[in-house]
Amino acid sequence: MENNLKLNVKRTTFIGLAFFTILMLWQVYNYYAPLFLEDLLIAKFGGEPESYAYIIGAIMAADNLFGLFMLPIFGGLSDKTNTKYGKRMPYIVVGTILAAIIFPLIPVFYLNNSLVGIFITMGLTLLVMNMYRNPAVALMPDITPKPLRSKANGIINLVGYLGAIFAGALPMILGEPDTATHAAVLPFILTSVLMIMALVTLFVKIKENKIAEEVKEEMEIGEKLAETNETISEDKELSKNDKYNLYILIASTFFWFFGFNAIESFGSLYARNALSGGMSWGTVVIVLTICSMISFIPAGMLAGKIGRKNTVLTGLGLIIAAAIACSFFTSINIIFLLLIAVCGIGWAMINCNSYPMVVELASKNSIGKYTGYYYTASMLAQTITPVFVGLLFYFVKSGYKIMFPYAAIAMAIATALFITIRMKNKKEKDAE
Repeated sequence: MENNLKLNVKRTTFIGLAFFTILMLWQVYNYYAPLFLEDLLIAKFGGEPESYAYIIGAIMAADNLFGLFMLPIFGGLSDKTNTKYGKRMPYIVVGTILAAIIFPLIPVFYLNNSLVGIFITMGLTLLVMNMYRNPAVALMPDITPKPLRSKANGIINLVGYLGAIFAGALPMILGEPDTATHAAVLPFILTSVLMIMALVTLFVKIKENKIAEEVKEEMEIGEKLAETNETISEDKELSKNDKYNLYILIASTFFWFFGFNAIESFGSLYARNALSGGMSWGTVVIVLTICSMISFIPAGMLAGKIGRKNTVLTGLGLIIAAAIACSFFTSINIIFLLLIAVCGIGWAMINCNSYPMVVELASKNSIGKYTGYYYTASMLAQTITPVFVGLLFYFVKSGYKIMFPYAAIAMAIATALFITIRMKNKKEKDAE
């Protein structure tokens, strides 16, 4: 029975185009938005960069508040949606088009020195992104049997990180933004154009309803091979052990995003204010994303050998060790980049396997809802941590230098929680 399951790599790759648009936009957003805000706040009110760290963190976090209520809502809505284009595709199409239109307005307001305009367009961007993020992610488990989802998630993340690499290279090519030039606009325009191109390809290649019918038998086989403690069904609550696992998964997800998002949100400011010379933070972003990207498929395969839980724990250990080591550096050099590479490998191990572990506990008609649980935890972390770490930057004497120790502590808490999970260890290699 297990040998009948084989991952459709080509189809999974096309599904990954939705994630491509998400990560590409997010990378551009995370790099440029804090710089825009710092420049405009200093221009308007004066003062030192550190004085605005917690304000910038609060602004970034306020945007993420949209995700806390929108992700579960649109996950549940897409579960119940039934159109000729499928459950998820209508949300993906509308959300991507709106995001592509609104996103380039952010640098327009930056060039016009409008803080209010920046606030509004950042909020609108996040609003429409959260409209389709959950359905875009849920599309893969909708049509992929449970034992194959780590491998499928590895491919989807690989495609997604191609977008992140492109976005990470833009600051190196176009230089630092400032209100006197138009270098800030091009990254946003290019991102929007590629988003539309990816959407058209996805819409043409993936016929959601047709594929769902074709894989119906494989999905039933996958349910029997799930790693859950008891069989998941529509008319039965999760068992006590499976419910515990779900809670711990959500809590762990919160803490590893709590730590990692501090680096994503404040990395460019950390390089500007805490490091003296060396390579640009854009180089760090590229190394991080490339190493994550090339590790996603091996991480999915490793889960088939040692189990998803052990793979995630290995990833957490790598990030903790590398983050602690990074905190001792005063400039970006080759050794620093090697440690960042280790972080990227560890992050791939976590991301590739944690989401499949959550939707492993979902029935076929609740994948969107469980995807909402996963992304609500991540968004809650990304809402709180910019404010919290921004305040630490301001009040702690060492300022921005605490960024990597902060990330390591959050990852250690996630590890302490995650290690208590107890799931069956059905190896995915048996499903190939």
